[in-house]
Amino acid sequence: MKRTRVKVCGITRPEDARVAAAAGVDAIGLVFYAKSPRFVGLSDAAVISAEVGPFVTTVGLFVNAPQQQVAGTLERVGLQLLQFHGDEDDEYCRQFGRPFIKAIRMAPDLNLSKELARFPSASGFLFDAWHKDKYGGTGETFAWRRLPSGSDFPLILAGGLNPGNVADAISQTRPYAVDVSGGVETAPGIKSARLIEQFIARASAG
Repeated sequence: MKRTRVKVCGITRPEDARVAAAAGVDAIGLVFYAKSPRFVGLSDAAVISAEVGPFVTTVGLFVNAPQQQVAGTLERVGLQLLQFHGDEDDEYCRQFGRPFIKAIRMAPDLNLSKELARFPSASGFLFDAWHKDKYGGTGETFAWRRLPSGSDFPLILAGGLNPGNVADAISQTRPYAVDVSGGVETAPGIKSARLIEQFIARASAG
């Protein structure tokens, strides 16, 4: 059985990055969206990205960011992968010369096949709960049965995951990876070492 990879997103402190890396995380996410409570500035992001070592992927999350913001972030922060959570199109996402994943917010009326076809350059897709006013980070789940089965692209499950439900989520969807943020926090942007360790252990056993 294949191993489900784990990304802890919304890291804001170096100590949380160190804990995640020590617990065996595959990737961490840094949020460069100013309206998010997990937003991190460039100087702090550069320090955090250096904490996890070369074998943990550092992912930069952007929402409808100006091209100059993404390019400037790449100059300052060691990002291996980009994650776009807004209304970006494929041409925008691929212009930065980095692999990218596209977040799909699972709106009730979404034509999923049509939406996926809009991003032929994506390295994978992250499926998150939909909220009319928020681009992720809602802490809410969605109906996992809506995910495509037998997909030939990396499927990343997000939205309301925590140590209590991640094993069940994995058993139902068999994703390439799971992505957690609020589910391992004591406050927005403040991770719990205990919850991170529990989440990764249960994801590995799921």
